Amino acid sequence: MYVGNYGYLYKMNYGVLVFNFSKAYEAEEFLPWLLQQPAKTEVLELSGLEGTSCYCDEDAAGEIERELPEKLPLLRWLDSGDYHYLSHLLARREKEPFHLVLLDNHPDNQEPAFGGVLSCGGWVKEAREKNPLLKDVLTIGPEGCPQTLDDDWIEARRGERVYVSLDKDVMDRAWARTDWSQGTHTLEEVKDWLGRLLDGRLQLAAIDICGETAPAKGATPEDLKVNLKTNKELQEFILEQICR
Repeated sequence: MYVGNYGYLYKMNYGVLVFNFSKAYEAEEFLPWLLQQPAKTEVLELSGLEGTSCYCDEDAAGEIERELPEKLPLLRWLDSGDYHYLSHLLARREKEPFHLVLLDNHPDNQEPAFGGVLSCGGWVKEAREKNPLLKDVLTIGPEGCPQTLDDDWIEARRGERVYVSLDKDVMDRAWARTDWSQGTHTLEEVKDWLGRLLDGRLQLAAIDICGETAPAKGATPEDLKVNLKTNKELQEFILEQICR
């Protein structure tokens, strides 16, 4: 395990923020593992909050935003893809312009189904329309979108800020078990993309990750085991890149 500059992360509050809606991280034993790591981990216990699954109503969004720490850690674990709309709520806290890189099997740009309520399937569209600091969106993974990260895209934005959002459903089931349809990419491909996004050419605004499956949604012990292994690898890989 990489531990080199975790003390710096702790002092700067650049640790880890965990959203606990479905209890998936506990079932996987990922949350207990995180709490034993050197990086500071903050947990938002939101499992009892209504109006949050797939769609987030105004009351729930307000409650979530009140619970957020004043200084957000760089790395955020969002729970299942049902809560991917959190990326929009978190990105609203940005103070400077940024680009969004979405690694996902779905573009998440659907029209809202219920009177403009924020949803896990439409948060990117919401962000495009309502976040004036969002400069552009690069989506990798869905049908009709790029299937890899082009270095030319990075070079054209060298020195600028990037918000990275990873839904593990971009990967094959060998590396992730989610409750949405999945892509065919490997963990090594995802790590390659993340490594290039975090290699210093761009400024990291934040990175968030979703794509769990909870026992309440049918997760098997094997599903939990696969997700735990991948989550540990992603956690250690990302913090190693940030700490370099």
